[in-house]
Amino acid sequence: MANMLKIDDLKVSLEEEEKQIIKGLSLSINPGEVHAIMGPNGSGKSTLSSVLAGKDGYIVDSGAVNFDGNDLLEAEVEERAALGVFMAFQYPIEIPGVGNMNFLRTALNSQRKTRGQEDLNAADFLKLVRGIAKELEISDEMMKRPVNVGASGGEKKRNEILQMCLLEPRFVILDETDSGLDVDAMKLVSSGVHNFSSSSRSFLVITHYQRLLNYIVPDFVHIMVDGKIVKTGDKSLALHVEETGYKDFLQLGKEKH
Repeated sequence: MANMLKIDDLKVSLEEEEKQIIKGLSLSINPGEVHAIMGPNGSGKSTLSSVLAGKDGYIVDSGAVNFDGNDLLEAEVEERAALGVFMAFQYPIEIPGVGNMNFLRTALNSQRKTRGQEDLNAADFLKLVRGIAKELEISDEMMKRPVNVGASGGEKKRNEILQMCLLEPRFVILDETDSGLDVDAMKLVSSGVHNFSSSSRSFLVITHYQRLLNYIVPDFVHIMVDGKIVKTGDKSLALHVEETGYKDFLQLGKEKH
C-alpha cells in the first residue's frame, strides 16, 4: 500500500528565532490509519501540524514531506486544502463580519471547483449543512452568527468538525482538539470524527493527554521529545504515558541527539 503521507528526516526552525524545533522527524501514514503524536510541551508537536498545514513563521531546513505523490512543502495553503489536507486548530479563530453559512458555502464550492465539480446550489447546501450540524448539536442560531464569534470553546471545536465533514478532506490533522473541552463536548467532537472515518481517510491526532484517545482510538501512538519521535507503539503506549508521564521518554530524546 502506498503511503498517503511520508515525512522524511524533517528539520524545521522558527523563522524569528533561528531555533530548530523539529530535529529530524520521519513518519509514514497509510490511507485509513489513525496516528497519534503525544509529547510534553515544547516537544514540537504543534510546529509539525503547522508546517503540514502551511502556516507561516517556519523555515524548513531540510527533509521532505510527500502527500499522495505531491511535494507538500512546495504547495500553497489553498493547494494543500484542494489536495485534501485539513487542520482543526487548538484555538479556532473568530472572523467578525463573515457569516458562518456564507463562509462554509464559499469554502465548499471553492474545493468543488478545484475538484472539477459544479457548485452546490443554496437548497442542496442548506440540506447538507443542516444535517451535519444537527448531528453535532450545532444550533441554527450559531450557524447564522459570524464565524466563531461569541462561541464557547466547545462550540468552536464542533464548528471545525462541521467544516471537516462538509469539506471531506482525505487527511485530517487534529491539533490538541481536546484542549478546553469538557467530557460531553469531547464525546460529540469524537463521534463526529468517528462517523467521518473511512478506509481512504487518515488522521493525525496531536495531543498532550491520553483522554482524547479513549474516544478516537489510534492505530499507532508516537511519543515526540525535543523535535523527534523517540518511541512508537499502539494505544497501550498512551496509557503508559497517562500512568507515568513523559519521564521515561525524556532520556530517549537525549540519546537520539
